[in-house]
Amino acid sequence: MQEKDGKYIFGVVKVGDKGQIVIPKDARKIYGIQPGDSMMLLGDQKCIALLKTEIFQSLIDQAMEGLTR
Repeated sequence: MQEKDGKYIFGVVKVGDKGQIVIPKDARKIYGIQPGDSMMLLGDQKCIALLKTEIFQSLIDQAMEGLTR
């Protein structure tokens, strides 16, 4: 794992026959990813990103709170 200014390179992962990848141990530790956690996959034409569903839900809750005021 390489880290610079809070940005990480965890190495290369391979996509298995079923489209699965293994999230490296260092990444799971840093981001608090546990077995059974739900993840959201986001992307555009250039890249993809994973985030824990609870983080995404928190952002949605904050946005919705701003709309109800």
